[in-house]
Amino acid sequence: MTEYFFISVFAVVALVVVGVLLALSTILGPRNPSPQKLIPYECGIIPREEAKGRYPVRFATIAMLFIIFDIEVVFMYPWAVALDQLQLFGLIEMVIFIAILGVAYVYVWGRGGLEWD
Repeated sequence: MTEYFFISVFAVVALVVVGVLLALSTILGPRNPSPQKLIPYECGIIPREEAKGRYPVRFATIAMLFIIFDIEVVFMYPWAVALDQLQLFGLIEMVIFIAILGVAYVYVWGRGGLEWD
């Protein structure tokens, strides 16, 4: 029970510090906006018109697939570190894991999920 007490004290202290720092920056920070400072900055070019359109759905789909497969690969590092303790059971489990990832990859590839155009 005491570990929860210390965690809650730490959380309260962190929230108080964040609140104090935000209040101090609001009170002590300079307030001198000018028309030059209020325009949006995009690589030194002042925008003259609205954006042409939105990102295509395909971009978001490929980004999500990358994140999913990337995170799955992260799970292989602890397995490789503990392989000597897991022995044959760990090897079989990782083969099953990689097979499931491979089936998912082939499915996405076959459905055209990795096509950019």
